[in-house]
Amino acid sequence: MRICRFSTRDGVTGFGRVDGDHILELMDGHETGFTPALAEVQLLPPVSRGRVFGIGRNYSEHIRELNPGWSQEAPLVFMKPDTALCGHGQPILIPAGIGRVDYEGELAAVVGQPMRRVSVDEALDGLLGYTVANDVSARELQRSDGQWTRAKGYDTFCPLGPWIETELDPADLGIRAWLNDRLVQEGRTSQMMRSLPELISFLSSFCLLLPGDVILTGTPAGVGPLAPGDRIRVEVEGIGSLENPVENEHAD
Repeated sequence: MRICRFSTRDGVTGFGRVDGDHILELMDGHETGFTPALAEVQLLPPVSRGRVFGIGRNYSEHIRELNPGWSQEAPLVFMKPDTALCGHGQPILIPAGIGRVDYEGELAAVVGQPMRRVSVDEALDGLLGYTVANDVSARELQRSDGQWTRAKGYDTFCPLGPWIETELDPADLGIRAWLNDRLVQEGRTSQMMRSLPELISFLSSFCLLLPGDVILTGTPAGVGPLAPGDRIRVEVEGIGSLENPVENEHAD
């Protein structure tokens, strides 16, 4: 099942189940009878609140392209604020003066039930499903700050969507990204240095995972810069495509 969050042209927001080219709105788990066409709504980030846990340097080829020789015994964890969330079709806004900003296409997992100290074998049982993410990163700030909160936490720097796929095996999915229709990233989740169940088990060892939390699983090689006027599209096999234009952020 594909679960989405949407907004209509008159500003009504809701959750629903994608059924072909329409959405069946859901409220308290039941269909309301409202069935807007996918083409006539704005798809919002499929989660509205919750923490976003990122995993850095989880593909060996990505490490070689940016941080050759790097190693760490435990997964490298960072976080993004939920204000960084941005939906399919919504613009990634680049603030002035922050230097190079990169795309990073990824598989994301959405937590469905509380998890604390879960084993690797039971880790996937607590998930609601999976979605597509773009871990947008201000690369120069990432290096100069020494930690990644600011570089990865700007508003709109976490495109997520287009929906949550609840029925999927995440072990070996293709991940590809296109920048202005040019293929720039291609990898498979089977190439992760640490699998998704391992990541969930690790995160739950020090933090209670809650429904609505998002886990970004790392990006394959091929990351590169974004500029205003670009369009970046990330596809994960079995889920779909997340596409966003890139614009300058204009000061209020």
